[in-house]
Amino acid sequence: MIHQLTITTRGREQMIDVTSMVQKIVDESSSESGSVICFVPHTTAGITINENADPDVKTDILYTLREQFPKSGRYAHAEGNSDAHIKASLMGFSLQVLFEKRSLVLGTWQAIFFCEFDGPRSRRLIVKLVPHA
Repeated sequence: MIHQLTITTRGREQMIDVTSMVQKIVDESSSESGSVICFVPHTTAGITINENADPDVKTDILYTLREQFPKSGRYAHAEGNSDAHIKASLMGFSLQVLFEKRSLVLGTWQAIFFCEFDGPRSRRLIVKLVPHA
């Protein structure tokens, strides 16, 4: 089954923890185990898994991406958001997480982050559960 989540971003660049939203879908599943596929259908937003215990990790990731790929640069794309396209491509547009006993299988410090690079916007996150037999 496919679920569509709406993510509202508040800044141009932002990493939003969506782990609890994805876990809720798993909680409501009839399957005890399987995989969750998260897909971002946008070209200037992405998704990743990283640490959520220390908020400085998100700050450092966004800072480094901003330093390496500044908003203004020698880009050919006329819309003025080439940096956002590059950052989203680096993060990726999908990921897969296992779940067992209706619980996401993540490391102690890991969380799923929706990554906005051209906000603020209303975005979609598509989540598909793939039950294991």
